Amino acid sequence: MEFNGKASAVLQNTGLRGAQEDVMIQTLKSEAPRKTMALLLALTTALGPTAIPAFGASKPAAKQSGKPGPATTTPIQHLVVIFQENVSFDHYFGTYPVATNPVGEPKFKAALNTPTVNGLSGTLLNFNPNLNPANGVGASSPFRIDRSGAVTADQNHDYTAEQLAFDAGLMDLFPLNTSSGGNEVMGYFDGNTVTAQWNYTQFFAMSDNSYGTTFGPSTPGVINLVSGQTNGVTATLNGTGDEVSGGSDGSLTVIGDPDPLGDVCSNSTRNQVTMGSKNIGDLLSSASVTWGSFMGGFNLSTINPNGSTGCTRSSSGLAGTTNDYIPHHSFFNYWTSTSNYAHTPPASVSEIGNAGPANHQYDLQDFYTAAAAGNLPAVSFVKAQAFQDGHAGYSDPLDEQTFLVNTINFLETLPSWNSTAVVIMYDDSDGWYDHQMGPIVNTSTGSADALTGPSACGTAATALPGVNPALTHALGAAGTGRECLCC
Repeated sequence: MEFNGKASAVLQNTGLRGAQEDVMIQTLKSEAPRKTMALLLALTTALGPTAIPAFGASKPAAKQSGKPGPATTTPIQHLVVIFQENVSFDHYFGTYPVATNPVGEPKFKAALNTPTVNGLSGTLLNFNPNLNPANGVGASSPFRIDRSGAVTADQNHDYTAEQLAFDAGLMDLFPLNTSSGGNEVMGYFDGNTVTAQWNYTQFFAMSDNSYGTTFGPSTPGVINLVSGQTNGVTATLNGTGDEVSGGSDGSLTVIGDPDPLGDVCSNSTRNQVTMGSKNIGDLLSSASVTWGSFMGGFNLSTINPNGSTGCTRSSSGLAGTTNDYIPHHSFFNYWTSTSNYAHTPPASVSEIGNAGPANHQYDLQDFYTAAAAGNLPAVSFVKAQAFQDGHAGYSDPLDEQTFLVNTINFLETLPSWNSTAVVIMYDDSDGWYDHQMGPIVNTSTGSADALTGPSACGTAATALPGVNPALTHALGAAGTGRECLCC
């Protein structure tokens, strides 16, 4: 089965909804009584960083081909984690459920009695702390970005910059520290642009108090997602510019975006690392649970319509042309135990989810192929081609929705849909403004910390352990600290 995620090109325009989005809405309305498991999954499968709605169904699953899976304590047999890029909660849902609804844009009208969210109140919209004069010309309250402005610049989302923006919880220095320029970091979208996400939220569960596991960019986010531990680098190449001291044992903690050491697509001049902790893949394999990582651009033999192939396979969206596969977004190539450095494809469809040459790491196309064949793994981690992953600078919310809607519409056609839960999550906030600081569960007093003062995000005494049992308080992994999308 060929699935390229581009069937609803109309969604990319600034006009009305595309056909696939209309299909989505009609399907959601017809399945409204079947959403009871969605809330449960949203509460029990929040795997880490940032997220939007959990989609699930509570009817018994239709019989599928293949071996029966292990017994589960709920009707859910398949968990699909769609891991998107760089969005804070307020950036997409700050004014939910109220959209502006200008003429010519998709209209959003919430159902009666739709609950409000922990978002942007009237005071925050009009008298925001980021009017602080310290922000200079960028001092600003939040403002709506029109659908026609869906393509935005990437914001500063470095580990230290985000802590400085939070300003000990005052949340008032975003333009000064994380904006790409002026007050852009204060911009947000509403249901006229992120229409699909707002519609999903009408029918499924959304967590408006989910917080990122650490400050900083994509790699700490993905490493936390699958292992819960950014400390414990065991090997490096090209310096240690994306790491800081982990503490007295001489260990290193990842705070930047190093590439995976050994991945054939890693940048030869970029900092690269290998991690020493265990990850969720190791645990799933040891429990004989089928699982897979599915990334856009991972198959290096595929030739795209534009003729690109290999590590430089590329696709074009509203923001331009970008490579499909980004090594520092890799789910499992940071660990030798779960690596597929050569991007070896699976020997057969039946291998997908099981041990084999691909070692549980596959191309995004393999996800659709396996699912259509009745071989959807029990746990799937899914990453869009980069132009559809939502990351400001090279992607955008309109291209992102094309991927989300088409993927979920596809899953809804399968017999396994009735036993499937989908969780949409985001790896980090991109530095976009959010009004809410969560509890800082993991503190740190490393050189890159700055939340509560120079070299301080709380006190070292409450820092969580590192990989080495002797390191009871690892540095450089401060969080949980920013409100993220978790639905």
